[in-house]
Amino acid sequence: MNSGCRIFLVSFVALGLSWGGFVIAPAIQLGTQKQTAVLNSSLTYPEQRPGEATMGLQVYRRSGCAACHTTQLQQDGVECEVIVTGMGKTPVAVSNLLSSLNLTGLSKDDAQSASDQITAKGGKTEIHIVPTGGDIARGWGSRRSVSEDFLWDYPVQLGSVRMGPDLADVGSRLGSYSWQLLHLYAPQATTKDSTMPPFRYLFVVQKVGDVPSPDALQLPAEFAPPSGYEVVPTMAAEKLAAYLLSLHANVPLHDAPFTAAAPPEPTKAKK
Repeated sequence: MNSGCRIFLVSFVALGLSWGGFVIAPAIQLGTQKQTAVLNSSLTYPEQRPGEATMGLQVYRRSGCAACHTTQLQQDGVECEVIVTGMGKTPVAVSNLLSSLNLTGLSKDDAQSASDQITAKGGKTEIHIVPTGGDIARGWGSRRSVSEDFLWDYPVQLGSVRMGPDLADVGSRLGSYSWQLLHLYAPQATTKDSTMPPFRYLFVVQKVGDVPSPDALQLPAEFAPPSGYEVVPTMAAEKLAAYLLSLHANVPLHDAPFTAAAPPEPTKAKK
């Protein structure tokens, strides 16, 4: 009997510790997560999603999108590259040096060494941080996903299978509202070889009135409804498209750094 009690207590403690480590600890950690600073900026990240996009997360969940898509970008590591921003007063000497240097795919120390050599010849340089990995190479995003990316999401829809591309930064690379709606109604109309099923229950096929609806989809002929009819999105489709457009992971953070491209200078008005 005593032996049975000891086995029960040991099992109970082991299960309790496991549950605490896998459930309670992450909940405490993420429950206190706050907005963070964007590197080299006064901005904070992430911004609260607009109301329509927040409701769109529930449409995303109900539609089972997480069964085929992830929202978690991976990366293998980071590399450095040296960018020459000026040749200085001795451009020939700098040019000769550059022909003998490798300026990409470097470690931090090697990048600093190359930068110092160029600077010694009178050139000017910048060292950029470049994330590496399959997801980055595919153009799915600029950096790995971190906990801050999901601060405003409940429930978080990370997904675990990639029948389709990762969507963590889809709002940056496919930022057209009309494209997103068209893709939801007829995926092959936007991506020829897409295996995504159409979500046509999120749309209504209706007769064209005296004036065509401004919300009607502009469909290719092979996907268009019969003459005299049009396809318009429901509120659920609009919310889902708004959620997809709100998915961004394109700013450098302290725990996911990269060197962002400088924004274009504003065009000066002609006098």
